[in-house]
Amino acid sequence: MLTKKQMELLDFINKRVTRDGVPPSFDEMKDALNLRSKSGIHRLITALEERGFIRRLAHRARAIEIVKLPEALRGAARAGFVPRVIEGDRSETPPPAALDVEVAQAVSLPVMGRIAAGTPIEAISEVSHTVSVPQQMVSSRGHHYALEVKGDSMIDAGINNGDVVVIRETKEAADGDIVVALVKGYEATLKRFRNKGDMIALEAANPAYETRLLPASQVAVQGKLVGLIRTY
Repeated sequence: MLTKKQMELLDFINKRVTRDGVPPSFDEMKDALNLRSKSGIHRLITALEERGFIRRLAHRARAIEIVKLPEALRGAARAGFVPRVIEGDRSETPPPAALDVEVAQAVSLPVMGRIAAGTPIEAISEVSHTVSVPQQMVSSRGHHYALEVKGDSMIDAGINNGDVVVIRETKEAADGDIVVALVKGYEATLKRFRNKGDMIALEAANPAYETRLLPASQVAVQGKLVGLIRTY
């Protein structure tokens, strides 16, 4: 059985959605029920959820779904009632590095196949498909392309098997840069670059893989890592 306030809130939400097609905000709920703070609305919503009248939606900021109406309100519901999403309050403070929707733009980059983050594979230079990335991820300097990562040798650097890395084409690299390296003219690998004079060290970011130390003449930098895209 619902309390008077719980019934009032459920009734208010249902009527607003039925009338306007737009769910009320937490502030509107607070004002409609004459509560002093939104914390009271949160408690009422929690109680309605525990009683099975609403369901909170995962991965959405305090969003809830009306599941059912009590008998006292059912007669007022319109025929063919369909659960609606009710948006709760969203934080006024955006996450760090979040981009405004209005200014966020995307550019399309060619995916040049796979790059080994493990045992080197043959270099691939043909475009397999394209991928959209935020414009802020690519600079105005130089050409950019993308590669799909195969292997786990860079996992401690946050680069997993199946990730897509964004590469700025360059033949130069500083110590510590993660680069696309062409080894012996035919092996392509993604590793951390270290200059050892006449030798080049290609370091993995996984203790299961040994650092490769090669003559500088056998290593050609093809690009530098500037971004990463992960799909869950």
